[in-house]
Amino acid sequence: MTSTTPDRTTPTSSREFQTIGVVGLGTMGAGIAEVFARNGFSVVGVEISEEAVERGRQHLEHSTGRAVSRGKLSEEDQRALLDRVSFTTSLKDLADADFVIEAVVESLDVKKSIFRDLEGIVKPETILATNTSSLSVTEISTANLHPGRVIGVHFFNPAPVQNLVEIIRTVVAESDVLEDVKALVARLGKSPVICGDRAGFIANTLLFGYLNHAVAMYEGRFATREDIDAAMRFGCGYPMGPLALLDLIGLDTAYEILDTMYKQGRDRLHAPAPILKQLVTAGMLGRKTGRGFYTYDGPDSHVVVADAQTPDAEHRPRMLRPVRAVGVVGTGTMATGIVEVLAKAGLDVTYVGRSDAKVDAVRATVERSLDKAIQRGKLEEAAKAEVLAHLNGTTRLDDLATVDLVVEAIAEDVQVKTTLFENLDEICKPGAILATTTSSLPVISLATATKRPQDVIGMHFFNPAPVMRLVEVVSTVTTADDVHETVLALCEQAGKVAVSCGDRAGFIVNALLFPYLNDAVKMLEAHYATADDIDTAMKLGCALPMGPFELLDVVGNDVSLAIQRELYLEFREPGFAPAPLLEHLVTAGYLGRKTKRGFRDYSS
Repeated sequence: MTSTTPDRTTPTSSREFQTIGVVGLGTMGAGIAEVFARNGFSVVGVEISEEAVERGRQHLEHSTGRAVSRGKLSEEDQRALLDRVSFTTSLKDLADADFVIEAVVESLDVKKSIFRDLEGIVKPETILATNTSSLSVTEISTANLHPGRVIGVHFFNPAPVQNLVEIIRTVVAESDVLEDVKALVARLGKSPVICGDRAGFIANTLLFGYLNHAVAMYEGRFATREDIDAAMRFGCGYPMGPLALLDLIGLDTAYEILDTMYKQGRDRLHAPAPILKQLVTAGMLGRKTGRGFYTYDGPDSHVVVADAQTPDAEHRPRMLRPVRAVGVVGTGTMATGIVEVLAKAGLDVTYVGRSDAKVDAVRATVERSLDKAIQRGKLEEAAKAEVLAHLNGTTRLDDLATVDLVVEAIAEDVQVKTTLFENLDEICKPGAILATTTSSLPVISLATATKRPQDVIGMHFFNPAPVMRLVEVVSTVTTADDVHETVLALCEQAGKVAVSCGDRAGFIVNALLFPYLNDAVKMLEAHYATADDIDTAMKLGCALPMGPFELLDVVGNDVSLAIQRELYLEFREPGFAPAPLLEHLVTAGYLGRKTKRGFRDYSS
């Protein structure tokens, strides 16, 4: 099941494509017409009425006009492009088309009617395509006497800008049709990926499962909408948080896609979260109506305005407990990064290692990091000495007796951490805050190992800590309010974005990220699409910094499996059960980049 570097050679076509038909000239259809016309094809655009034709013409003129104003298209090229597009209200004008794609309303009956009519109009060798994003291409193809020439070609909006095109093969699609369409899409300068025919295809299947999970997290009041969105932006580098993205997509559109996916696949994780239906019923559809998960300053605006849920801008977290001296237990990569972060924030840092060599290595690593920052112009030379002056290394836990806060960053082993917290409870002064950086273990189990559970909290930094801005602040049922607010203020002092959540497996980021990664593994395991095509779909279709298999190989399949197991044990959700393929790769020792083999082979 492993994959090698994808073959990106341009596929060749056995058909000659010259005239392209586009049925439906709304935003998507007009965009598809523009893409073909930009690449030298003659395009015949079909709409239901003269008024609709005129709207389609205006869509095309406005889109190309914006390209001219931005210097991406000359006025001469715009005129030539528009001259290559003709408009009509009759499907019969597609008689000479070599390829016809429909982009009409997402109605199975409407689409089948169009394909039924096209059957008696176009040439026998003409390929017929649907741009559906959720309906069954196979079912649409049954309207034709020759369903083998019907295929799904799913462009992403806006079509002139988005490079991804999903090509959907049905069980009856002819192989030459598949290859010819792949070659045609490549001629457009797009990146084609091939997948099977099921609701959501690649990108929507993986994206909307993740979005639905975020909605359920918000609906359960595990975290605020702002913290959920900030967590995924700053923790994963996503361009938008899930709830803001849903507002952009449209909650009615999201509900319909999820509902279709659930009805076809019966995966409970795709059953739309109840609050989605409530918002849609109330007419709160997102940006287009000015209200969704967020409130906007008007319909079709992107400007978020304050509402009843918006945090009070006047109230910034305060240091309700004084924090001037801090301790860090651990000398690994994460611990060393946290030492640097806290020292840069002007705090005196006492860090504890098991040997003098490990203690010395922490200081040396921090020094190298500061030197790199100076070379890149991100730090003044004078600041280096100031940061280093805040550092004090030791091998004795007892040296933490006077600190105001301790952060542990040792092995992810509940027994080892529990023993440490028992020791810290005895050593640290009354009122000192005890924090754990665990990413998957229950914080409450460490809190109850002490006689001060009210002082214990989670501070989940992301690796590398000096670079990653997010910290998940995890309160248990026993954490005191002043401890929570003090830690939020400390994170702000250190230049971090702090998000608050409750104490349950995965917190925010891992709870949303790893089920998505697990779904991608299941998709690969089912031979629905290749690892390369799945990665391409998520990077180009959803603007994610890495595809799921790239990310899994970087994180480590063993780490990913451990987190997925924790999520499954905590939530007992069948959909969270680790994909067997992931377990098999770990058993085989294919852990990713660190072993030079995972979902891909890195040995060469």
